[in-house]
Amino acid sequence: MSDKSRSIYGGQAVIEGVMFQGKHVNVTAVRRKNKEIEYLEVPRTYTSWVQNLKKIPFLRGVVGIVESSAKGSQHLNYSADAFAEDQMDEMTEEEKEKERTKAAKSEGKFSLSMLLSVAAIGVLSFIFGKFVFTVVPVIVEQFIFQNMFESKVGHTMLEGLIKIILLLAYLYFLSLTPMIKRLFQYHGAEHKVITAYESGVPLTVENVQKYTRLHYRCGSSFIIFTVIVGVVIYSLPIFTWDSLWERIWIRLALLPVVLGVSYEVLRLTNSVREIPVLRFLGYPGLWLQLLTTKEPKDDQVEVSIASFNRMLELDNKIAQGTTSTK
Repeated sequence: MSDKSRSIYGGQAVIEGVMFQGKHVNVTAVRRKNKEIEYLEVPRTYTSWVQNLKKIPFLRGVVGIVESSAKGSQHLNYSADAFAEDQMDEMTEEEKEKERTKAAKSEGKFSLSMLLSVAAIGVLSFIFGKFVFTVVPVIVEQFIFQNMFESKVGHTMLEGLIKIILLLAYLYFLSLTPMIKRLFQYHGAEHKVITAYESGVPLTVENVQKYTRLHYRCGSSFIIFTVIVGVVIYSLPIFTWDSLWERIWIRLALLPVVLGVSYEVLRLTNSVREIPVLRFLGYPGLWLQLLTTKEPKDDQVEVSIASFNRMLELDNKIAQGTTSTK
């Protein structure tokens, strides 16, 4: 069965686990230190005006980012708290007492700091990250290469190149930390499960591991497309500038436009991925995923499968209950 005859699902990696978003429920599965898998199950709620906005091309991408940030934070926080509990269990009584004292002085600081380290490559930090990666390359390019080109298009293209270099360097060094490396492995496990499901094979560890860790719909692809689309939009003749502050202001003002168009480009690359002469359009996103995903271990794939199966089970139960009440 091809993916065209199946529902489209998405997800995200969390600390020691994976979250999958269903039609009626979002489910996170995490592996605890005792090797057991625990779940967070959150029914999805829909607001009519938000759903209407998500039907509008070029606007739905921005709305989707905001919505994902709000919903994803709960699942990230759950995984961070579970990880913190496991870390506490391994401490001596003296170490635990120190942590309790520290927590009393700053309630929630431990979980928050962990959240921020993970959110550096997650959806929670996306807007802030786009702000930084929009402003910093402009400043760098302006001060170093201000006299290199007469044309502003040349400066804009160089600005885009600086963005890509900074992004790749940032993700590479981030992936060297043990926690983020494991997060990227769970990211790969998430992709593998979705691809296996879309291919119609039984979700076993052996089957899932055969599939690629790269996926056309990944948020990593979205990030790289914002850079490419940004270069095109910022190069339009109507967006001219005469000073550094004008240049920065134009970039920030156009950021929602760049995000909206980039989302549509992402949808396009996914829709044409089966067409040989057009599938290359999605390659930049897949190349970036070589950094943002890692090959998962079998036990990580097991967690991802458990999360997905639980999501499907609850989705079907809720759907049947809704149908039976009509």
